[in-house]
Amino acid sequence: MDRRIFLKGSAAAGAAACLGAWPDRDAFAQARAETLRVVAEGRPNSLDPHGTGVSPASLGTFSNVYDRLIQFDRREVSAGLYRYDYARFTGELAQAWEESDEGRSLVFHLRPDATFHDGAPVTAEDVRWSLARGVSLPASKNQLATGSLKDAAQFEVVDAHTLRIRFDRKDRLTLPNLALTFASVINSALVKSHATEADPWGAEWLRSNEAGSGAYRVETWNPSQQVVYSRFDGWKGGALPYLKRAIVQVVPAASSRVATLRKGDADIALQLPPRDIDAIAGDKAVKVVSLPVTNSFRFVAFNTRQKPFDDVRVRQAIAYALPYKDLLEGAVFGHGTPLYGAKSRVPAEASFPQAFPYDTDLDKARALLAEAGLGSGFETTFSYNVADATIADPIALLVQEALGKLGVKVTIEKVAEAQWGALLTQRKVPFYVEASSAWFNDPDYFFRIFFQGDWRWNFGNFQDEELDELVNAARWETDHARYDEAIRKAIGIVFDKVPIVLLWLPSFEAALQPRLDGFTYYIHGQVDFRTLRSA
Repeated sequence: MDRRIFLKGSAAAGAAACLGAWPDRDAFAQARAETLRVVAEGRPNSLDPHGTGVSPASLGTFSNVYDRLIQFDRREVSAGLYRYDYARFTGELAQAWEESDEGRSLVFHLRPDATFHDGAPVTAEDVRWSLARGVSLPASKNQLATGSLKDAAQFEVVDAHTLRIRFDRKDRLTLPNLALTFASVINSALVKSHATEADPWGAEWLRSNEAGSGAYRVETWNPSQQVVYSRFDGWKGGALPYLKRAIVQVVPAASSRVATLRKGDADIALQLPPRDIDAIAGDKAVKVVSLPVTNSFRFVAFNTRQKPFDDVRVRQAIAYALPYKDLLEGAVFGHGTPLYGAKSRVPAEASFPQAFPYDTDLDKARALLAEAGLGSGFETTFSYNVADATIADPIALLVQEALGKLGVKVTIEKVAEAQWGALLTQRKVPFYVEASSAWFNDPDYFFRIFFQGDWRWNFGNFQDEELDELVNAARWETDHARYDEAIRKAIGIVFDKVPIVLLWLPSFEAALQPRLDGFTYYIHGQVDFRTLRSA
């Protein structure tokens, strides 16, 4: 046999073998187009939407596998690219809802034909039990309480498909909370069948089993490698999604995620460092999406109750000493929105986060340290979580160099990821870099999470009575002008007392195959399969 003919024949046979299940090329192409492949660094670690210690990737799982009564609507920000709309809601399991008694009662009418993945009907009792579970388990109860969802007795079954929730007073954060994954509706009978006396909410079983009614069901759960989802054709929470399957694979190396995407073996690559995003930005074979994440921020924090950071002049000195532009370029290649350099100490608007009135000014920094009696400097540590090293390491080096110019000797401390959270909670880290997000954009919500309370998220361990009074007043204020006035005063206090130093708003960035349309950025930064189409 002619060798060229043999090779040609072998190649054809190989292709046929590869396409064995798809003898028709058009059918194969169609099947490939209906299957989504996502490569990501993070992996889900739980199927329980009320679980403790769930990873960010799990939030994407919850969104696709479970329904809520309502969900955030979305708006198009550029051709084929959407972001969730925090101020508008659409029904998911609820086909309608109304409020009465001046907002102290919300009644939800369920879709009568909705079922869970095992075929059981979704009833008002399932919703009641799920919300009661949410306000009882520690990982979800604090968040739901921010929307006045805090007592199982609030949830009343009116009939099989009608649920009422009662409140002491109307709360503008109730509906946003009901749109979060913490308010997912669970197949109560299925979970109860696996509950025990020691585990009445079935948390152990639900960690690795799903009990949802969402648009996708879990076909294969191997979270350290990949999770395979298949479309639930009986879904009633919205229009039937285009994609029939979705495969989310864990690929730790960013370079491998990029290579897989470029070869066409993946459709979406997540968690790409700014350097890799820049490298592929001009590649016509991929599409890069980038959106500012307005509810997240990168910052430097102090323990404001520990010397020398208990002196506001020291905190202000450091705020003037930081090399902001070098930090933004050196750590994230400029991929972020600056939160420094405001021209006035009067807040520009009643929103948060916003730019702080600090920029690099070493003369002011030296003067403030001298006023604090530390003109010759001091010694301290500057810490970061090693899991955040890609961004935090260059920040630490630049902070060390900048403060060295003031005589401040900084020792960089790299903390293992497993210890980081505990050390922050125990207030054992005096000076460090971190990033965080709030679920909602309301300024008073930000302040209650990040500048009040004896918990980890009050990163500066900050306490200020005047700020507390302003924020607590804003919490229930319904007059917009009075709300804005209170928030502006609160922001002014934070500007002056600097419990943390804001650096920048990060960007959500991902790379996609250009044929994908309908990508929606949600609060959790994961992929919502339901809205995607392949051209």
